[in-house]
Amino acid sequence: MTFSHIPVLCGEAIEALKIRSDGTYLDMTVGGAGHAEQIVFRLDKAGRLFGFDRDEEAVEAAKNRLAAYDKQITILHENFKNAVSVLKDLGVSGADGILADLGISSHQIDDETRGFSYMKDGPLDMRMDRTQTLSAKDIVNTFPEGALTRIFREYGEERFAARIARAVTKEREKGEIATTGALNDIILQAVPKSARKAGSHPSKRVFQSLRIAVNGELEGLSDCVNEWISFLHPGGRLAIITFHSLEDRIVKQTFRTAQKPCICPPKTPVCVCGRVSAGRCIGTRAIRPSAEEITGNPRAKSATLRIFEKKRENDEWQTEP
Repeated sequence: MTFSHIPVLCGEAIEALKIRSDGTYLDMTVGGAGHAEQIVFRLDKAGRLFGFDRDEEAVEAAKNRLAAYDKQITILHENFKNAVSVLKDLGVSGADGILADLGISSHQIDDETRGFSYMKDGPLDMRMDRTQTLSAKDIVNTFPEGALTRIFREYGEERFAARIARAVTKEREKGEIATTGALNDIILQAVPKSARKAGSHPSKRVFQSLRIAVNGELEGLSDCVNEWISFLHPGGRLAIITFHSLEDRIVKQTFRTAQKPCICPPKTPVCVCGRVSAGRCIGTRAIRPSAEEITGNPRAKSATLRIFEKKRENDEWQTEP
């Protein structure tokens, strides 16, 4: 299956990075290289782009798409959580801009063999990196009912989490739940009829929660964001695109803390904790797709872009409580 993905908020993300032609840029989730192509297109021979992805198919697709820029790019099969460490080993000391599109790719959704979609029947997999062992099938068939309830509730914000977890554990007693279609049927039976008639598909939140659990998407995300900010050169920018409230909340709070890290009590007139701001959030609100983009790509509807700029050496950010 040809790797395809429509980059979301592409123009806005590229504008956010304020690309310099001789700069060093990182695409932490290179995917099909939609964003990456727009970055490298703006670089001259002195500019560099490093792309990372945990999906081997995405890495190969990105290399093929960016073959004309092979002297300016380095594409690596690596989890973005390890990216800064890998770059330091390569002798890269910092970046002028970092982009992270944390959403799942259209290719991963559309390829039923990857097991991400409740709309297509396929193996219950959901691994972004197929070299890892844990899959959605493992979680569904081996995790205790209480653990499943927690995953569905915390990662999917599913109000019928307990009912669905109970239905799953009861059904797996009859035999292994091995396909997305089988899990989808169990969810449809567990959710009350009244809830099936309105809102999003009954399986949407459960499938999201399993994907997050399988790939550890929220684990250490705040630490990663802080590490990326630290890795930026002064004045460099970090642009992060998220697709659900759990990720966006983490990014938003981490940015705010990096901008105003003071931990003094609220009524303290002057900051005495000595914590220094790392920079500033760009814009008072998150950037969202236009109606035109959503019409052309409905999957962009839930996307949110947030931007952070690293403090320059002569900048003086206030740290008052």
